[in-house]
Amino acid sequence: MAIIDIKNVKKIYNDNDVPVHAVNGVNLSFEKGEFAAIVGPSGSGKTTLLNLLGGLDNVTEGDIIVNGTNVNELKGSKLINFRLMNIGFVFQAYNLIPVLTARENVEFIMELQKRSSQERKSRSEALLKAVGLADRMNSRPSKLSGGQQQRVAVARALAPKPMFILADEPTANLDSASTENLLDIMERLNSEEQITFIFSTHDSRVVKKARRVITFEDGKVLSDETK
Repeated sequence: MAIIDIKNVKKIYNDNDVPVHAVNGVNLSFEKGEFAAIVGPSGSGKTTLLNLLGGLDNVTEGDIIVNGTNVNELKGSKLINFRLMNIGFVFQAYNLIPVLTARENVEFIMELQKRSSQERKSRSEALLKAVGLADRMNSRPSKLSGGQQQRVAVARALAPKPMFILADEPTANLDSASTENLLDIMERLNSEEQITFIFSTHDSRVVKKARRVITFEDGKVLSDETK
């Protein structure tokens, strides 16, 4: 059963009064536990689609239905709360809070969810252990390598038990060893937690790991293949 339904979605920007169809009539669905990669050249619309899925941008036409909720119809605090409870994000630039330790960064969203301090502590420690950072829980981002920071970001995205995780070019700033390590961790956690992962990527190593590859071109789905 699909947890995400994308129905004839369009996103049109106006560039000097010239309409640009960043996403142009896309129809897709995703099921629980998928490990999917959206690929395509720069400007193909893949990151725009992730932003629409995450409620970070608004559709021009069409609908995005997440577990029965039309994300387009949510505004203000309702949209913020929906993202908080249902969607995890992993960004290319890590986006960790520099003054917080690794554990505090992982706990942060759970705190916003008003989970108990005991639950926050146990889940953050378990996830940091799962991503190989049991010995760096009290380190701030400036004391961590890029690969370690991205592993903290993955733990943070998983912490609130979201319905799905959107990962926008998560390996772009990592070396080969860090990339392979991170992908192995995400693949394992995807299997263990049954949380859907949707990547936007240029990285062939991500594509190799993905069980479904959706190719974008000019804002449209060129192909959709399941391995």
